[in-house]
Amino acid sequence: MVKFILKRVAMMFPLMIVISFITFVMMYITNENPAVTILHAQDVPNVTQQLIDETNKKYGLNDPIFVQYKNWLLDAVQLKFGDSYITGEPVSERILPAFNNTLKLTIVSSIVVIITSIILGVASALLRGKFLDRAIRSVAFFLTALPSYWVASMLIIYVSVKMNLLPTSGLTGPESYILPVTVVTLTFAGIYFRNVRRSMIEQLNQDYVLYLKASGVKSWMIVLHVLRNALQVAVSIFCMSIPIIMGGLVVVEYIFAWPGLGQLSIKAILEQDFPVIQAYVLIVAILFVMFNTLADIINAFLNPRLREGKA
Repeated sequence: MVKFILKRVAMMFPLMIVISFITFVMMYITNENPAVTILHAQDVPNVTQQLIDETNKKYGLNDPIFVQYKNWLLDAVQLKFGDSYITGEPVSERILPAFNNTLKLTIVSSIVVIITSIILGVASALLRGKFLDRAIRSVAFFLTALPSYWVASMLIIYVSVKMNLLPTSGLTGPESYILPVTVVTLTFAGIYFRNVRRSMIEQLNQDYVLYLKASGVKSWMIVLHVLRNALQVAVSIFCMSIPIIMGGLVVVEYIFAWPGLGQLSIKAILEQDFPVIQAYVLIVAILFVMFNTLADIINAFLNPRLREGKA
């Protein structure tokens, strides 16, 4: 198992290097000179050649691109992402507090989504073909099809404004989590519960379930055994749900004025504040790689055949 973990962790680093390089060259994708982009972002009215030369020197843009990338990567490893083009303050001072707020919302939302998905998936699988099963799937399909911004807007209008039960925006306390988490749960639980349901049904159709029933094993013990095997299939999906939810919080955070990465990234995109954009993209991409590796490790722990290369 240790050898398998070390192998998976070692495979992360080349992928992270590729991701970091792609993230770094984002500002070179446009046809515009990076120095001109910086000056435009700073609302300089008259861009002269002298200003361009000074900007190139200030930000080290005269160096070869791989030298620039090396310097940027060494700083990024230390959580230093340069200075904001707009405010001039270190990007880390802006993005780390926002990341902390987004991480809190992501963790709470992920826990609720996973628990809801498992409960609905198990109930739907055990009652497959019956009215409740069809009702759960129909409601989940309907709610998943609704745009998250529309659901968020409706909740704000009716729950916050008309009923005055919860805050409309911001992060003022535990009650501020309820509406954003509800929107995320309605968006994602309907997707993930279907995976649990499908895995449960596949396991319920296995011969070992029939053998357990014939042996007189109690129903609740059979369900737990089936659920354990079913979650081996769903664990990868749940692990990947965390960075997916984090990446999908942009709209939710913007609507609820949540002081997180989503709101910060939208503002940075509109202002062409590339250091902030690069930091955001790099953080989310690295999280995807890390959780994908974590999913492989958990799957290998649950299924020994995977770490032996037999499955």
